[in-house]
Amino acid sequence: MPLTIYDISKKANVSIATVSRVLNGSDSVKESTKKKILDIIEEYEYTPNASARAMSLRSLRTIGILCADSSDVFLAKAVYLLQQELQSNGYESLLCCTGYNFDKKKNYMNLILSKKVDALILVGSNFIGSTEEENSYIRDGSAKVPIMLLNASFDYPNVYSTLCDDASSMTEAAEEMLRAGIRDILYLYSADSYSSKKKLSGFHTAMKRNEIPGYEDLILHAEESSSVEEIAAAIADFEAKGHTFHGILAADDTLAIAAVKYAHKKGRSIPDDLSVIGYNNSMLTEFCTPELTSIDSHLETLTHQLVTTLIGVLSGQEMPKKSLFSGNLVKRGTTNF
Repeated sequence: MPLTIYDISKKANVSIATVSRVLNGSDSVKESTKKKILDIIEEYEYTPNASARAMSLRSLRTIGILCADSSDVFLAKAVYLLQQELQSNGYESLLCCTGYNFDKKKNYMNLILSKKVDALILVGSNFIGSTEEENSYIRDGSAKVPIMLLNASFDYPNVYSTLCDDASSMTEAAEEMLRAGIRDILYLYSADSYSSKKKLSGFHTAMKRNEIPGYEDLILHAEESSSVEEIAAAIADFEAKGHTFHGILAADDTLAIAAVKYAHKKGRSIPDDLSVIGYNNSMLTEFCTPELTSIDSHLETLTHQLVTTLIGVLSGQEMPKKSLFSGNLVKRGTTNF
């Protein structure tokens, strides 16, 4: 295989950004470091090509975007914001909707890399797996171009992460309910993604910190492909099995909307008899009665920071490998605290 910029950075024991500055003729690199890099380039007869396009002067100014599901409210808005940010910086984008299957995600990444893009943006935490094998395609891709992760984190060379602190944000939301005197909180989730696991861990932290007995019995996993009606029915079935709860903390706004629908069907008063909190502060918060309290993950801030980091990387600057932002609770009609 031909040498890549990633290989050069490893052999020279320097960052990819430093290699980029040398390739771009920058004067900001120490002479000793520059000589080491140039000696490796000469030894291996390296020529900048498509594999290093994101770091070279021959950029096509095109960014690949992978998104699992463009019908998802959060992901769709993220793609829109990213494309707007990229265009304002003089870059165009190519979008592929991959679905959630591992092989399809891998194949679509290879397809979009074949288009000679300057970098890749992976939108959503479902691109990060829990095993080495599940993340191998990201490692392979990062040897060719910078990879930017939105709403996920993966510590690897040439991979940059921008995300909301989902764990702490969920902990704070749960503790808001607890401070309001609601101790029987139903935690509702469906996905098994990186972000979903962080949110669930945040809920665990809050309940353990406040020594809530038996809280694990009030964790409900809904099928990921379920409709709002089906999720509402699942909550009703859960209650019918003897579970009582006066608060519902949902891992996304769609699940929270289902919780509101369940309450309406069962004649439960919101927020007097049941408080509901969603996640993402999406436009769905205004589409139910009463309007939905939700955790704002600051998607606009995340997408702006991701593109800022990306532009810096492509220009050869040292940029943060991980940018983490805090969410905050936006209170509306489904809570009274």
